[in-house]
Parts: sequence; structure tokens; C-alpha cells
Amino acid sequence: MLPLSLWLAAALALGTNAQSSDNTASASDVSSISASSSRSGSGSSSPSVVTLTGSQTSSAVFTGGISHLNSTSTSSSSRAGTGTSSSAQPTNTTPCNNYPEFCNRKYGNITEVVAHNAAFNVPGNLASNQDRSITVQLNDGIRMIQGETHYVNGSIYSCHTNCDLLDAGTFLSELNEVGDWVRDHPYDVVTILIVNSDFIEPGNYSEVVQQSNLADYLYEPPYIPMRLDQWPTLSEMILSQKRVVVFMDYNADQTKYPYILDEFTHMWETPFSPTDRAFPCTSQRPPNLDQNAARNDLMYLANHNLNTNVALFGQSILIPNSAELNVTNAAAIEYGSLGAANDNCTAMWDRPPTWLLVDYYDVGSGSVFEVAAKANGVDYNRACCGATSTSAAANVKGSAVAMLVALVAALCISV
Repeated sequence: MLPLSLWLAAALALGTNAQSSDNTASASDVSSISASSSRSGSGSSSPSVVTLTGSQTSSAVFTGGISHLNSTSTSSSSRAGTGTSSSAQPTNTTPCNNYPEFCNRKYGNITEVVAHNAAFNVPGNLASNQDRSITVQLNDGIRMIQGETHYVNGSIYSCHTNCDLLDAGTFLSELNEVGDWVRDHPYDVVTILIVNSDFIEPGNYSEVVQQSNLADYLYEPPYIPMRLDQWPTLSEMILSQKRVVVFMDYNADQTKYPYILDEFTHMWETPFSPTDRAFPCTSQRPPNLDQNAARNDLMYLANHNLNTNVALFGQSILIPNSAELNVTNAAAIEYGSLGAANDNCTAMWDRPPTWLLVDYYDVGSGSVFEVAAKANGVDYNRACCGATSTSAAANVKGSAVAMLVALVAALCISV
């Protein structure tokens, strides 16, 4: 049996020189790659059989380069010709991150949906930000796993504000769940954004990352930092099997730990923990960022998780604004919607956000992925969303009284 790397090379190399400007190919004379695969959700799972069909023989080789920019940008393709035939070249039908069109695009030139505090899907805990497990999130199309972490008794935990309010378990268990999924989906590139809430030394995170089953997949960039046009294509990352990119917001040290990238030298963020339904698309972090660099050199993340303030015992606590979720996550162009925010950001910065961060991504039955597809210039036609980890109605529409009781209890414990 051929090794997986050769199957990947055959499947992806045939597609790198073939995509036309409208992501279509001539049906009459195109050789294609057909994959018989067993899928769980919408992840680009590993094909059990890869068949090369058609009468043409191809000398196509992997060349990389951008085939298509996001729908708001234009660029000349940089592809090397591999033959003298004037007939249509083979096209790739094996999806990278759910779309064949993405295989030739650079990592920084794709809009993906981010699960805010992805691990905070604890059944019965109203401090959660998601309702479905990380595995289901990835199956549904989430491609960045973001989350707050805390250092407690010598270990790193996924906890919300403090571990008395919500404890989602060890950070290692979170990474291993992602690693299990990555192993089973060799055509997908996944990003992890670590929130280093306690500003601890990066070596603590490096130790956990290396212990996890993600270690073999970690991407190490050739430059520090990587500029927008320096990122590899998804095909390049998939062929090398370095398909997991890890960022950390504070205290990253890439000279010591090159696989934990410093977030704010690679991307900027719009205002975080927003309470304003207008969702301004101004750059907030890092502070004092040169606006030309923001426009031309860095990826950017749009925080689109609406919060509301709850005052308890003189303290102000932010919780997800569940009452507005149907509008907040909507693809329709209306005040406060993700669709409107994407359009606003695109108009301001001449390109869509690289990342769309949301709470309860499943509210809207795939609307958040529809917005990302529009930003990418592709069609969203998948079903969403997968099995819940607990009742969505209980989490999203739980009573205000229950929420207050949970918060009061947590505060009392922590005092």
C-alpha cells in the first residue's frame, strides 16, 4: 500500500495548476480526482481510495502559489506550466478545509470561523460559550479553536475567568481532542489560539503542546514574523503534514519555541469582549499598530461575540448576550449581524477578516459559515450543525435567574 504522503501528493498536485478564474473547469476533457471517503460531519476526511480517472496523462507537479484571492481582492496567479497541451488541465476535487478552491490559497488568504472559548461547552454550565464538543465543532467547519487558559497548582486548565465558574478540564485534554481529529482528517489545516490569561512563561505551554498528540503536526514558520504574503498554501502545509498552527496572545517566545507563534506580530484584533452591537472594525490589539501594516502585512480577527454586563456585589461580569444570538450570528445584512460586520470590515480594510470569532456558532444553522463562504467567494451548501453536547435550548435560552445563581455561587466560592 502506498504511504499516505504519496496519496496526498497525487491528490493535491493534480489540482494545483487547474483552477480557472471562476473556480470551474471544462467538464468534457478534465481528468479529476475522485475520493471514496467516510465522513463525519463536514471535515475533509481521509479518502480510503483515491482514483485518477480520465484519458489524459498529466505531468502536473506541485507548485504552490495563490490560485484565487478572497472575493474582495485580485491577484495574478503564480503557477508554473507543466506541459504544452492546450486542453484543460486536471482539477482538484479533494477539498482542503472543506473546499477544493482553498488548496491553492495561502493560509492567510482564507476566512475561517473561530469558536470563541471552544472548550467551554460544559453541560449544564451557563458560563459556557459553545454548546457542542470540539470534535463536533471541527466536523461542522470550525477551523480555529480559541480559548482562555489558567495556571492552577502547576497545571494549565481551560477555565472561564476562574476555575470555580467553569472548569473545562486540562489544556492537554483539549489539545488531544483536537489532535485526534487532525489525525483523522489529513486534508485539513487547524489553528489554535491560546489565551495566556495568567501571563505565565511560554515553556509551560510548550511542555503541554509537546506532550499532546499534536506534536508531529506543528507548523514552524521560516520567518519571524510571517507577513501576509509569506504564508504557505494549504496544499503545501497538507503535503508536509505540518497542519496545526498555534498562536499565543502574550509571552510567546518563538526563538525558544518556534511552534508557538506570537499572535500580535502576525494578526490584529478588533475590540474584544464587545458589548456594542455596531461591532466597530477598528484595530484594538496590539495597541498603536501602524495602519499600513494592519492593512497590508497582517491577518486580522474580527471579534463578533456580543456580551452583556451583569453587576453582582459591585463587580461587573461579562456574559454572552444570548437574547441577540439569532441576529448576532445572522448572515443577513442587518444591524448587529455577522453578515453586516463582514461587509463593514471588508469595506474598511479592502479585504475580509481572516478570522470570524463567534459564540454558539451553531445558532443560525450554519449562518456563520455562510458568511465565511461569501468572504471567500465560494458557495456554502453543507448542513449544519452536528450533535449537541447538551441542550442548546438550555444553554442559549436558559433562564436569567439560573445564570445569576451560577454566577453568585462562583463568586462566593472565589471570595
